Amino acid sequence: MSSHKEAPILIKKASGEVEAFERKKLAESLRRAGADETSVTEITEAIVDWLKDGVTTKRIYSHAYSLLSKQKTAASARYKVKYALMQLGSSGYPFEHFVGELFKKQGYDVQVGQILQGCSITHEMDVIATSDHVQHLMECKHSKIQGRYVSIQVPLYVHSRVNDIVNKRLGDEAYTGITFTTWVVTNTRFSSDSMEYAKYYGLNLLSWDYPPGKGIKDLIEQEHLYPITVLESLTVKNKDYLIDHGVITCNELLDRIEVIEILDLSDKRKIALKKELSALVQYTNAQR
Repeated sequence: MSSHKEAPILIKKASGEVEAFERKKLAESLRRAGADETSVTEITEAIVDWLKDGVTTKRIYSHAYSLLSKQKTAASARYKVKYALMQLGSSGYPFEHFVGELFKKQGYDVQVGQILQGCSITHEMDVIATSDHVQHLMECKHSKIQGRYVSIQVPLYVHSRVNDIVNKRLGDEAYTGITFTTWVVTNTRFSSDSMEYAKYYGLNLLSWDYPPGKGIKDLIEQEHLYPITVLESLTVKNKDYLIDHGVITCNELLDRIEVIEILDLSDKRKIALKKELSALVQYTNAQR
């Protein structure tokens, strides 16, 4: 008698690719957000019962987030980080600022949005992170569209720009003993030829999930740094105001908590916001 395996449910990724749904991946994403095992089991079972062929990963995420947010815990905020990064304003600066804060957390001296002189022309460098005689020169590419890939043209031109800057600095005594590296950072993903080019020429690529185990999502979990766009207690207008005034991370909002007085929040909303921030901080401290 032959055994019969149930056919896997096929889901569609943001890139348009189709893959089999894996409940382990969903469960692990909930655990990373800090959901307890009871919640992980209940939400995973609910999603499995709800699933059908052809559903998108975006809809799965939205449904899981909806179930998790009903519990009113910090886990729901952490679960929406990928989406929250996409909501960091219409310009690239907030994302550059966030990347800079991630590297500050790792002990780097960081500068954002600097104009640097090359051998031929000047160049704007999004993030400069320096530590232990190494200087990382970074170009950041932010996208509000899930599934978008950074094409080969980006590492090509970043490579040439950084080379122009480095060739200038190698002749400057102020940079004696400094090693320079080139980075391209994005909140989405890289095309395969971008990764091949970077590997061959020694460029560093950093995306949402690349390098494996060391991507932006891993750094966020490691450093417990969250953009203010994860906060449910703030409206889009509130978040835009804060971003326009240089408050990009939840840590910065805590440090400048008096700014909420300008947001015209009700007393009830202020209390909810402080409670939400406190829950994130308590989670952060518990992980250290």
